[in-house]
Amino acid sequence: MSSKPASPQRGPRVRDLGWRLSWWLALQTFIGLGLVCLAVYAATSLSLRSRQQETLAQKQLVLRHLVQESHQMHDLPGLQHSLDDFLAGHEDLTLRLLDAQGRTIYPGADGAGPGLVRPNGTRAGSPRHPGTPQLSRFEIALPQNAAPLRAEMALDTGADEQLLRRLALTLAAASIIGALGVSVGGFWLVRLGLSPLRQLVDQTRALSAQQLDRRLDGSAQPAELQPLIEQFNALLERLSRAYRQMEGFNADVAHELNTPLATLISSCELALRKARGAEELRELLGSNLEELHRLAAIVADMLFLSRADRGASARRQPLGSLARLAGEVLEYHEAALQEAGLEARIEGDASGALDAPLLRRALSNLLGNATRYARAGSVLRVEIAQPAPGLCTLTVVNEGETLSDEHLPRLFDRFYRADPARSRSEVNHGLGLSIVAAIARMHGGQPFAESGQGLTRVGLTLALV
Repeated sequence: MSSKPASPQRGPRVRDLGWRLSWWLALQTFIGLGLVCLAVYAATSLSLRSRQQETLAQKQLVLRHLVQESHQMHDLPGLQHSLDDFLAGHEDLTLRLLDAQGRTIYPGADGAGPGLVRPNGTRAGSPRHPGTPQLSRFEIALPQNAAPLRAEMALDTGADEQLLRRLALTLAAASIIGALGVSVGGFWLVRLGLSPLRQLVDQTRALSAQQLDRRLDGSAQPAELQPLIEQFNALLERLSRAYRQMEGFNADVAHELNTPLATLISSCELALRKARGAEELRELLGSNLEELHRLAAIVADMLFLSRADRGASARRQPLGSLARLAGEVLEYHEAALQEAGLEARIEGDASGALDAPLLRRALSNLLGNATRYARAGSVLRVEIAQPAPGLCTLTVVNEGETLSDEHLPRLFDRFYRADPARSRSEVNHGLGLSIVAAIARMHGGQPFAESGQGLTRVGLTLALV
């Protein structure tokens, strides 16, 4: 019973950047305006409360003066008249005056002092906007050792409370309307500010594998996007270079495989055209076997490079002496060195956890490359050094023609030869230094090449574990 393939899980939906910025701007604006409005409301409320307390304090001073003056003159009716005048025009202020026995001196027994009743029946001092009163109780000392009077003065705060309510509504409306206004303006500004990104998207949409030579135009972009544009253009340059190398690699592979295949096909066709003796067929098969070995070597090297590109790492084991390993490789190349009229010596030594078979292969490729291009009668040097703790360099130095700067960066490309005529291509198929570079990366290092004043230095760095 077959089961349906599981559908790919979708990640959380990401909102539009413009909307997110606009919403956050609106929220911050609302919070900011709200805090400002709250501060204004609190400051106004404290100011009104302070004014109320100052008013009561001033009225207390005036009341003390009136009472003390009337007591000295023994003029109680005049005191009531003075208090009526004192309260006139102060609808939010009420007063009650008691003697030492608790009897009400002011207002009168009917609850209103003389002259405090208006024509419409309302008592003077009654508040227009009833609210929570600001109450003050105090004693008024009298001269001549008379018993002090007790006073109760109340200041109605209804008008101030109504003012605060109106202020609160006004500030709340201002914060909401202001936040909405800023949100609309912010959304428009965000959309306008993100327009360069949309232009970049349009430019990248026009790119294709056939147009890798094109680059993003950052002349009209803001400074914040310039690093991104530079990095993207650098990426395009790397992709373009890799694409060109891939095309060249395909052409080189076709060339390298075409020659032995053509040789095999032509020799087989010639062998089949007429009957041949056993000895002649044996020679033909031997020649074909050489070509097949060459094809197998190319395929094996390409498979090794493919594994290295996929992240294969070196199989490290303790290696006591890198110089001793180099001596073994030199013994293997002794015949080729004598044929080329060259001598070789080893300078320096190092030890660490390394992959000995891979290093033998890398050093053999370096020696083979140096042997082909070294001047006859010169000395090849295998230099082993440790420039820093945990780091080792393995270098082969040969005397010969100086390589130009245009060749040095490409020496480690696959199938690349500095000689355009592809001399000795039947022996060398152009993957030796590419394998050296791969082995260096497998050891956590990098290849390097230098050439100048008749000396060429090619080698690799190795991380010692």
